[in-house]
Amino acid sequence: MNWFNTFIRYRFWISIAILILAVVVNITSGFWPSFILYLAAAIMLFTHFFFGPLRLIQDHLEAGDIEGAKKVLDMIWFPNLLYKPVQSVYYTLKGNIAMMEQDFDSAEKHMKKSLDLGVPMKEAEGANKLQLGMMALQKGDMKQGESLIRAALKAGIPDKESAALAYLQMCQIMMQKREFRAAKDYFRRAKAEKPTQKQVLDQIKQIEKYISRMPG
Repeated sequence: MNWFNTFIRYRFWISIAILILAVVVNITSGFWPSFILYLAAAIMLFTHFFFGPLRLIQDHLEAGDIEGAKKVLDMIWFPNLLYKPVQSVYYTLKGNIAMMEQDFDSAEKHMKKSLDLGVPMKEAEGANKLQLGMMALQKGDMKQGESLIRAALKAGIPDKESAALAYLQMCQIMMQKREFRAAKDYFRRAKAEKPTQKQVLDQIKQIEKYISRMPG
């Protein structure tokens, strides 16, 4: 579907060219011969601003090409004109990229905007809330962090690595609150996800040193 991606990438400029051609035909031959050109230009302009070019971003993200992904997002000049679910995805992607660049303030702003709009997929809602919860914990706001991570687990987290990370964070929060039985339960749930990422496995090994000594 490379031809379709190319069309989406240049859809706005193609629509402008067709619109100019429609005006020329209108002047030289009248309105009705130019009608189909006006209609085609209008449809392309509408879809450009209503749906945007977000389908182009997938290849960039899979390749780890953050700059390419940012260029696709920069093609959206008026995000408020996007269809609401598409707009939510747009802000989720903005937040994810900001997280990768460790711009946590921007990431938090975009993630909250996405949640306010209503995330189209429940799993994406869980992932967004988990990221917001992790950022709250980094800022030292344990109450907000706990609330958001609980909400993320309730909404559902799409992959086992993130789910295990969420359970480990809840385990550490319960340890700090001295709710040891709950801490052990969250630790068991984290291990049950069978994560494979080194970062998550390292956290499990670190907590395992202390978890067996806890009462409860």
